[in-house]
Amino acid sequence: MNVRQLFELGGKHALVTGGSRGLGLQIAVALGEMGAKVAITARKKDELDQAVAQLRARGIECDALVCDLGKREAIVPMAAPAEEHPLEAWDKLVNLNLTAVFVLTQHIGRKSMIPARWGRVINVASIAGLMGQDPRIVRTIAYNATKGGVVNFTRALAAEWGEHGITVNAICPGFFPSKMTQATLDTTGELIRDWTPNKRLGNDEDLKGLAVLLASEASRHITGQAIAVDGGATVI
Repeated sequence: MNVRQLFELGGKHALVTGGSRGLGLQIAVALGEMGAKVAITARKKDELDQAVAQLRARGIECDALVCDLGKREAIVPMAAPAEEHPLEAWDKLVNLNLTAVFVLTQHIGRKSMIPARWGRVINVASIAGLMGQDPRIVRTIAYNATKGGVVNFTRALAAEWGEHGITVNAICPGFFPSKMTQATLDTTGELIRDWTPNKRLGNDEDLKGLAVLLASEASRHITGQAIAVDGGATVI
């Protein structure tokens, strides 16, 4: 295979959860631009419809499915010290960020990837799963804990499913402008930029290359890795 063929995704099917906006939509665009047929899921039909229109306008074959993976409305991580963090908020994030990831991955693996003896699982974790959080920026104990769980789930599953020809990796974004991060960026955006070696936030293209790499044959010897895309924030 030449390099172009290693990254080609024609004939592949990609399921992107949370694919109607933000980082999920960026990943869906990247995989679709490389030839994959994309299916996106999210809770809100109107946002899915807008995303499908955007993807199809780019010539990407795309379907959508309304699906609340948490089976209840997810909440934005609550900015509260650990000693005051509501148990209900903890439970909702564990259910959405960990349990739903496990259940969906188990189902897709059993029904599709293991029988095919090929698959690429790309979990979206966070740099919050690789380290603690500066409380001057935001206090998100449950978010950090669940994303740390996703990181080690990635490692453990990579060890178990490697024999089936399946790789399992995690992308760990730093701060990207999104609906979820808007409130934090409005109050501490300058502090975050100053704290980041590259002095910038992520943008609409910064996850594309890594997503394509981890979905393609080019990454067949990469598994169990949690890769930060954070402008260098985790190196200091």
